[in-house]
Amino acid sequence: MHGHGGKRTALVLSAGGARAAYEVGVLKALSQLRRSPASNPFPLLCGVSGGALNAAILALAAENFSSAAENLEAFWLALRSSDVYRVDAFGVAASGARWLVGLVGGWLFGKGPEAFLDNRPLRRHLAQSLDFSRLEPAIAAHTLHALAITCSGYASGQCVSFFQGRADLDPWHRPQRGGAHVSLNVDHVMASMAIPFLFPAVRLHREYFGDGVMRELAPLSPAIHLGADRVLVISTGSMASREGDRNPAQGHPSLAETAGHLLAGIYVDSLSADLERMQQLNRLLARLPAERRGEAGLALREIDLLVIEPSERLDHLALKHLENLPWPLRRLLSGIGLGKGSDGAFASYLLFEPSYIRALIDLGYRDAMVRRDEVAAFMRLEIT
Repeated sequence: MHGHGGKRTALVLSAGGARAAYEVGVLKALSQLRRSPASNPFPLLCGVSGGALNAAILALAAENFSSAAENLEAFWLALRSSDVYRVDAFGVAASGARWLVGLVGGWLFGKGPEAFLDNRPLRRHLAQSLDFSRLEPAIAAHTLHALAITCSGYASGQCVSFFQGRADLDPWHRPQRGGAHVSLNVDHVMASMAIPFLFPAVRLHREYFGDGVMRELAPLSPAIHLGADRVLVISTGSMASREGDRNPAQGHPSLAETAGHLLAGIYVDSLSADLERMQQLNRLLARLPAERRGEAGLALREIDLLVIEPSERLDHLALKHLENLPWPLRRLLSGIGLGKGSDGAFASYLLFEPSYIRALIDLGYRDAMVRRDEVAAFMRLEIT
């Protein structure tokens, strides 16, 4: 299935943790703007981390984009932190105790803790919510070309995009990254959502994998390899710093601030750099006629890009909803500085609570609607 004018459009989703709810608001706006809300405008769906979950939900209802967007919003609005990780006092205390024992006596037992949080509730929730048997019928009906979920291998250091799609799609191999044609399941989503330190890695095939953004040097690569000519990217981080965002230092950063800064870096930096490279390549190709490219043996094509990103910083937004974080976890994390002058970045990945999720969805919806003219131009008259 191709988009307008024979071009294939890809949707790239790369949010981490609870921040992925922002993508839901953007997609809600797109579904309402389009003249033909049922048809799927994104035959290529590429997701990583929380974006992998959103891409999977869209792909499993690819026959009706409007219904898929509604399903996505309903899924997130019904979500609670307890659906993602253990938040009961005993479970949180056990997690804290494992870390304390691991840090103090790991040398004695030979094994430290695998992750800070127990996310087995998320596996159970996804197993009940995601029916991956629906992928093949969607692919056979040409409503979906491929779904790609990107993960990072801990042993190999490679970033692998596991994809399920048309039989004529070939895997690819590049330095430190590649694509593998597989049958996708909940394990791939769990692995891609395994935020480093917070959630445990997942064994896929012969290796343990975690959040794909850790080694994702070229976030647009899966979409391009799978045949995209146009790419809509929904980002959840600021692509450029603003002078007004710089606040005077209030003392040495806490562990919570350091962790939030680290997570923000791995989720934004590689995407920002890849977008800049793609824009530069587009400008170069625009100056090079197609026949000259052929003579030079350059198998390159221009890629239409549209990036939608938050008009507000999501860490600042999370700080307003910090009190809604389950109290056992809030109490535990206060020990590493959460809420004590924190900018909210660390909490923004963990706040799977209705007030914050609704705020993210509303922000994404507003940001997309404000740019409806740009969206209209990008989608080539496919929206109202």
